[in-house]
Amino acid sequence: MHWPAVCESREGGTGHRGRGGGGGMPPPFRIAVLGAQGVGKTAIVQRFLHDDYSEAAGSTRGRHVHLSAAVLNGHVHDLQITDYPAISSFPGTSLQEWSDICCRGIRSAHVYILVYDICCFDSFEYVKTMRQQILETRVMGAMETPILIVGNKRDLQRGRVIPRHNVSDLVRKSWKCGYVECSAKFNWHVLLLFGEALRSVGCARCKHVHATIRFQRALRRERCSLM
Repeated sequence: MHWPAVCESREGGTGHRGRGGGGGMPPPFRIAVLGAQGVGKTAIVQRFLHDDYSEAAGSTRGRHVHLSAAVLNGHVHDLQITDYPAISSFPGTSLQEWSDICCRGIRSAHVYILVYDICCFDSFEYVKTMRQQILETRVMGAMETPILIVGNKRDLQRGRVIPRHNVSDLVRKSWKCGYVECSAKFNWHVLLLFGEALRSVGCARCKHVHATIRFQRALRRERCSLM
């Protein structure tokens, strides 16, 4: 049986507090979105949060933190989606992480969404490098953080530089990561990829989330902080 999920934007106050106050609510699911310049990371996030797309969207400067929520089988889970700029390397230590304002919070993510452009080979190489660096910086004995590889710009399928089945086999069989292709422009599989990200976190309630998330943008105004 599939369980529906409803995502809503959350209007924040001066600070972020978990739902339920002191009632033992878990901390928000922290989702880090990474990728090379121009792959459409910000377009994916904006499409998911606002069902909006702009051809004029520029490259991400600084990190953008979006606070939202997902209602999964009647239970509310806070989401913290951070859209990071194209960083040169993944910080190997906490000191490196907090020394660079663009990287703050990146090592504590619950799931990484690594986006590449299916028409750009270099962007896939960036994802390959970033994934390897994430694995190398994991603390020995710590729980493995899920990584979801996302091929954006599926609407430009004819310009694809690597056959889909080759990428899918590499990612799923060799890397043991999830793989989704999407089009932010045409809103194709955008909700699916965030459903996969939530499911990969391993929360008992998230495992039964249907891949299609019903997103209700009009409920509240989403809060975004530019850091």
